[in-house]
Amino acid sequence: MTFLRALLFNIWFFGLTTIMGVAALPVRAFARDRAYAYARRWIRLVLWGARVLCGIRIEVSGTAYLPLDRPALIASEHQSAFDTLVWLTLVPRASYVMKHELTRVPLFGPMLIPAGMIPVNRDGGAPALRALLQAASAACAAGRQIVIFPQGTRAAPGADIKLQPGIAAVARHIALPVIPVATDSGLCWGRRAFMKRRGTIHIALGPPVPAGTGRDALLDAIQAHWRRAAARGYGTVDKSVEDDAAGAAFNRHADPANLSK
Repeated sequence: MTFLRALLFNIWFFGLTTIMGVAALPVRAFARDRAYAYARRWIRLVLWGARVLCGIRIEVSGTAYLPLDRPALIASEHQSAFDTLVWLTLVPRASYVMKHELTRVPLFGPMLIPAGMIPVNRDGGAPALRALLQAASAACAAGRQIVIFPQGTRAAPGADIKLQPGIAAVARHIALPVIPVATDSGLCWGRRAFMKRRGTIHIALGPPVPAGTGRDALLDAIQAHWRRAAARGYGTVDKSVEDDAAGAAFNRHADPANLSK
């Protein structure tokens, strides 16, 4: 049954992505300002398929730490492709810091920059870092929530990977506190895995690390939150995210309540 569910989801995912990718061509050509809303609609449909076909639910804790009416800097653990999708449903204007190669993915790749994502050439050295900082400043000025994966790549649950220092450079440049986020998404949605397993993906936000924290202390604080969240089972779920009526209290611009049902 798990295999059949995963097969149906993959058919749903790739079929939906192909259809919406082709339909996005006019958006790219004539309505680039609608690219973010279009991408958000695609992701909601993908996650709907994960819930209905695979039985994957979403639970979020610590949402009080996340401001939704101003810029934010989010340092998320990265275990699966799910992590690169879900934040567009949880905050009003997410900007992912992502590898530049993704902009070359057929159909949807060219939508990433119009949607406000921040591509980074990981082998570009100092010029690439300067471009990242400039893009982060622009995203901050636009009131967006910047999502960075400090591990630099997807990692299996429990894997101990040295964090990349780019998050510290961005935090120092835009002078924002860093909100650490732990997840166990890899248990249901594996890294490069065909199989998707029934269960609940937890997203646990922690107390912001103050702006101006030094690089080593910042990286240590992010990893410490990840370890604590895993040790305590990712905390208590915010009922505002589970409940349809109260879900808008978390984010009136999104519908995470509908994703966790």
